[in-house]
This record gives sequence, C-alpha cells and structure tokens, in this order.
Amino acid sequence: MYYLLLVLVVMQVCKGSSAVQGEGRWYNESEAIGGAAAWGNAKATWYGQPNGAGAADNGGACGFKKVNQYPFMGMTPCGNQPLYKGGKGCGSCYRVRRNRNPACSGNAQTVAITDMNYIPLSQYHFDLSGIAFGRLAKPGRADDLRRAGIIDVQFARVPCEFPGLKVGFHVEEGSSPVYLAVLVEYENGDGDVAQVDLKEAGAGGGRWPPMRESWGSVWRLDSNHRRRAPFSIRIRSDSGKMLVAPDVIPLNWTPNTFYRSFVQYSS
Repeated sequence: MYYLLLVLVVMQVCKGSSAVQGEGRWYNESEAIGGAAAWGNAKATWYGQPNGAGAADNGGACGFKKVNQYPFMGMTPCGNQPLYKGGKGCGSCYRVRRNRNPACSGNAQTVAITDMNYIPLSQYHFDLSGIAFGRLAKPGRADDLRRAGIIDVQFARVPCEFPGLKVGFHVEEGSSPVYLAVLVEYENGDGDVAQVDLKEAGAGGGRWPPMRESWGSVWRLDSNHRRRAPFSIRIRSDSGKMLVAPDVIPLNWTPNTFYRSFVQYSS
C-alpha cells in the first residue's frame, strides 16, 4: 500500500497532462558520450497522461512552450535540482536507458529538461513525460513499464541538436522599454545558457548590460530609462561559447511574441 501511494505521489510531482503523441529524432542521436563520459545512476518516474507530454499546459518550470510539438515532441522530463540547476539546466539533453525490467528495450532515448522535479527520489531523478517513459519500453510493452511506476535508469549528458532551428527569443508578457524579459531556447550543443547580455540601438560596441535570471530559461533586464530597439542579444553557454544575435528584437517588437535569430551554435 505504501509503495502504491508513493508511486501516485511521484506521478503528480510535475502536475499536468497532454494527450499528444509524437515521433522525431531532433537531438544529436550519436552516442556522443561513447566511452568518454560515464553513465550515471538515477531514478525515473512518469507524470501526466500515458501518451502525453507531461505538463497540462505543454510547458513547465523552464518556460518553454508547446513541448508536445517539434522540436521537443514530448520527450521531456522534470529534473531535480542537480539536473534543473536552478534553471540553468533548462534545455540540457540527456540519454536515458533501462535494462533490468522485462518490459524495457535497453535502448537509450534522448530527452531535454523542460521542468522542475520538486520531490526527488534519489540524487538524480528524471520525472519523465508519459511519452518519454513509454519510449524506454519494448514495442507493445509501454503500459507494462508505466505500471512499474518507479524504475532505476542510467543517464549521460549529450549535446543538443535542433535540425532546422536557430536560437530563438520569446519576449514575455509584461515586457516594456524599461523591463524586458526574454525566454531563450533551441541552443545546439550545451543546451545550457550561463549568461545573457543585451545591447540597445545606438549603444557602443562594449555596452552590453547583463541580464539576470528571472526563472527557468527566462532572463530579464530592468532599466532606469526607456531602452531603444532594435535589441541585440549575446548569450554564453555553460562551456563558455559566445553567440551574438544582432538586432534580433526588432524596432516594432511586442510582448508575448517569438523572434527567431539567424544564428546557432555549431554542432
């Protein structure tokens, strides 16, 4: 009885559901970890609908939207703090595999952190969407694996790769010339954003005021004057790689709008 209750509690850690299925190999599917990086041990659970993308709003604590659609396709977990990293782990890609359950295929699947797991069961805990959890199973055995509730898995960090996409910036609701909040998404490679800076129109080449983390993958900049668009954005990855998106937020920008850049980290 205790075990059943524990399973039910864990399945509700990241509340929500979405009855959307999806296939897609949008990450770097090479075994980039091959031999160099060790596999770690973790616990895995699932939440939401059995064939859903997890969160009810198809989003989560990282701020990403429509994770049931390309490029995420529902292959998303909530990560506990060592994976979520206070928001800096948002978008990080991992390979996850399971071998010791009769329903498991043993094949590794790639997922990207899009949400926060608030009740971890171990040092590393992936609370997977129903889609992602079922993808660890043998053909026709997904429901059998989901009934297990809590399973031991191995995981390894891998580079992200989003074919056909450039780095994007969603200007959040409530933004204004004196307060700008931007969601950063679709970065190849690390997947982690360590720092974001902004330059307004007419600013000198060295004037890049730093933005600060607001929540998840959202970065904000408060100002004591009305900043002039267009805005250029500079991001630094966890590995120190810099990328500049010139004039990516246009002169006539509006809140709650997505702006795609023309730049991307090389694979």
